[in-house]
Amino acid sequence: MSVLELALCAKSAAPILAQADSNLKNKALFAIADAIERNVDNILRENAKDIQNAKASGISASLIDRLSLSEKRLRSIADSVREVAGLNDPIGEVLGGCVRPNGLAIRKIRVPIGVCGIIYEARPNVTVDAAVLCLKSGNVCLLRGGKEAICSNSILVSVMQEALRSVGLPAAAVSFINDVSRESSNEMMKLNGILDVLIPRGGAGLINAVVNNSTVPVIQTGVGNCHIYVDSSADIGMAVDIAVNAKCSRPSVCNAAETFLVHSSIASAFLFALKPRLDEYSVETHGCDITKKILGDCVIPATEEDYEKEYLDYKVAIKVVDSLDEAIDHINKFGTRHSECIVTSDVFSAETFTKKIDAAAVYVNASTRFTDGGEFGLGAEIGISTQKLHARGPMGLSELTTYKYIVSGNGQIR
Repeated sequence: MSVLELALCAKSAAPILAQADSNLKNKALFAIADAIERNVDNILRENAKDIQNAKASGISASLIDRLSLSEKRLRSIADSVREVAGLNDPIGEVLGGCVRPNGLAIRKIRVPIGVCGIIYEARPNVTVDAAVLCLKSGNVCLLRGGKEAICSNSILVSVMQEALRSVGLPAAAVSFINDVSRESSNEMMKLNGILDVLIPRGGAGLINAVVNNSTVPVIQTGVGNCHIYVDSSADIGMAVDIAVNAKCSRPSVCNAAETFLVHSSIASAFLFALKPRLDEYSVETHGCDITKKILGDCVIPATEEDYEKEYLDYKVAIKVVDSLDEAIDHINKFGTRHSECIVTSDVFSAETFTKKIDAAAVYVNASTRFTDGGEFGLGAEIGISTQKLHARGPMGLSELTTYKYIVSGNGQIR
């Protein structure tokens, strides 16, 4: 089927999903979770094809990690689907209301957006996360993954569609575009009147292309040039643990830290404690002149481009700063409004940082790696919005809804 035909099928399923009650939607989610677990071997077989092709194409190890599935990861994905089933259904929630002097009773209620298009890269778990969040919130989805994960995505969608059929819901509620050409993405971006929203998930190139070229409304997500600022009063051990976790626990994700800023008064103590921990992961260090003076020739001189970069790899930029304000200015200049952290024992510094930093998530003494739908209690996420309109930060069920007004009268005219 063509992109247009798939989109029209998805749109035809939208009224059915919008009217489905919570019990039916949850039944579908449990069926999906069970189907994923039943098909572990088949899914891993298809995922192995993607990994083999990715390695042959010279894709980096960190991106292959994003692409890779395992039995453990698949069972974790199935568990997250069940967690979404256990969340409160936002549809029908009354957000507000009033009775006007003329007797009109006005209610503002939460409703599905409708048809959500998602364009994403190299992460087959997104296929499931997006589908089940849309399903629970009464939306249908039109998915277009990257070529790197085409085999994995295809079988995951097939498994989910069979589960939908088994409970009496249309398979088109989770629709998938097998065409991974640039033309299919461009066609999605022009589906006004069919798609209600388009959500890109991936690198800066993909996100910028969708934001700049789509005529369908876009929710901008996820480029993460995230920072850890180590304040003068920071506990060195805590700061090192947070920095290493934020950089090294999974460097290929958007909530991983890319730059460490450290106050000059504790720079030597912090960097000497940090360096052997980074060496355990063979992290490549780019740093300012002071960083290089402290740690020596192992430090690659940092350029402005290094401070702008989302490495998504075992690489980090380090800069020594003389004040909290200098750190804040640096973050607001180079950050992508995703997730930023201060490590400090000073309440005033923490309050100043949280007030002045412009980001979707601002942390005090905790790793940026917590910016995640599951960690925020959302069950999963459709993406992490770095914009300010409609949704910001991890986008769960509520962020996949809009609202309408129900106005009841007894014959009033104006």
